[in-house]
Amino acid sequence: MTEHEISFLIRKAIFEVYNTLGAGLFESVYEKAMVLELENLGLKVKNQVQIPAIYKGTDLGLGFILDILVEDKIIIEVKSVVELAPIHHKQILNYLKLTDLHLGILVNFNTDCILDNIVRKLNGYK
Repeated sequence: MTEHEISFLIRKAIFEVYNTLGAGLFESVYEKAMVLELENLGLKVKNQVQIPAIYKGTDLGLGFILDILVEDKIIIEVKSVVELAPIHHKQILNYLKLTDLHLGILVNFNTDCILDNIVRKLNGYK
């Protein structure tokens, strides 16, 4: 399945979760609902995926945690904030760089308009 096909299903899941739960809940609720919705669509999903922080080839013994990884290809970073901040965009771009993946989706469920709060991010470091 291509990134395009997977991202279409991810958007479908986002809309289903948003239309069912609405805005104003904790990120953890949306994350678990997204995992269920994506699995119901037949996708391979991992959540709370640990990735190491590597500096010049050395594992720093620290790490980051991705919210959701779909088909080992696309990262989904789930937010429930008043407004997406520049740091949220940098966060997912760093995750893409650290994992050497190409596509990430940043989504903020705490909104009146979910369509305006789904952001595709591409790894420009490849």
